[in-house]
Amino acid sequence: MGAKCMIWLTGGGGYEVPLAIITQFQGNGCLPRFFVAFLQQSDYNRKMWWFTNRPGAVVVSKQSPRCPLLLVFYEQYLDHQDSANFVRLVSESYSCGTLQRLTRSPLHETRRAAVLALGFFGDYEANHSVGVSLLDEDRTVRTLADNAIRTIWTRMGSPAERQNLGVIIRMNSAQQYQDVIARATELLDRTPWFAEVWHQRAVAHFALKQFAESIRDNHESLEINPYHFVAATSMGQAYLELENPVSALECFRRALRLNPDLEGVRAQVVRLTRHVEGGR
Repeated sequence: MGAKCMIWLTGGGGYEVPLAIITQFQGNGCLPRFFVAFLQQSDYNRKMWWFTNRPGAVVVSKQSPRCPLLLVFYEQYLDHQDSANFVRLVSESYSCGTLQRLTRSPLHETRRAAVLALGFFGDYEANHSVGVSLLDEDRTVRTLADNAIRTIWTRMGSPAERQNLGVIIRMNSAQQYQDVIARATELLDRTPWFAEVWHQRAVAHFALKQFAESIRDNHESLEINPYHFVAATSMGQAYLELENPVSALECFRRALRLNPDLEGVRAQVVRLTRHVEGGR
């Protein structure tokens, strides 16, 4: 169980072609539960038919993106939910740059695996790739991107700056809003490019009913990070509190353009559109 091997076929000309990577066997140790086969030589089709007709086989042709290990690691993760092992295996085989490119793969399974991996250990440089994935045609990719990008937003700056942001987030959760504003302001004096700090200070301002200040800080967050749909949504809520439905509607629409799966925001757009257009 859990063994890993490469199966090779030797052709009539004496050369070898990689056929499959098998990472797990069924209980009887005979049949592969999952593998990726490379059809690199068309005259091997006859010899490969047994493998390619097994349940669970994924066949990658010469024209398809070659990322078999990532698919295998992803399948293992789905089976066992062992995130630490998934992170270890992927990080040993793929750079973050390669994973970002794989978010544009024509295979939705590959896009899912790449976005999941970036959510686990990608830094802020992955923000664009994962932000684009929020608009993916595959709903699972979009869901994974939504989860991943919120974590990626916290991975700017040095370890000390990230730790400071973590304290600010916990203070917001503990409703220590005045302390959040003071600490975030101090951090922003040193790191004015840290978009998530602007947003966290905006959260504290909103809780203290300082809506204009909350809008200002969320606007700064969006100027730095144009994928920050949470900041756009928060701006919309603040405009509603200021009884400005037109600006609120604009912000909610912006949030939906970034992340079309925000159902609560979509409901607000429908309601406000009727209100604003009905009042004309």
